[in-house]
Amino acid sequence: MLAEGRIWKFGDDIDTDLIIPARFLNVSEASALARNCFADLRPDFAASVRSGDILVAGNNFGCGSSREHAPLAIKAAGIAVIIARSFARIFYRNAFNIGLPLIESAEASEGLAEGEKSRVDLSAGTILRISDGARFTAKPVPDFMAGIIRAGGLVPYTIERIKAGS
Repeated sequence: MLAEGRIWKFGDDIDTDLIIPARFLNVSEASALARNCFADLRPDFAASVRSGDILVAGNNFGCGSSREHAPLAIKAAGIAVIIARSFARIFYRNAFNIGLPLIESAEASEGLAEGEKSRVDLSAGTILRISDGARFTAKPVPDFMAGIIRAGGLVPYTIERIKAGS
């Protein structure tokens, strides 16, 4: 499971209200959420992010309310993976539930900069800064969680498993 894209850098304690402000929660359509992702914190984000880009953050990314709208907005905006020093627990689970991969790496959180291109191998737990070949490590995504990501989220994963009889 590989992702390659441009880095969008965020700091510590980015809460779900910064990811998708409450005034935009009257819709649940992913594309509408994506258009308003980081509307107050980074007004240029939704118009500038490209499919496959990578979000890098500090500590406690996704803290705040437990709404699934936050990871859904990020995924629908085109972010392929989020790398952070740490994630809020509920955000972590919600992200995997909708098929948005997350990976924790303190060294990548510190060492990657806005606009750099990087490649993430979720299965190996490696992050490569393409410009100079610098490598950062993380815990690989466990196989069963990788299966959830490949299926597009927990619901499609469960349906696949039921159909397969396992």
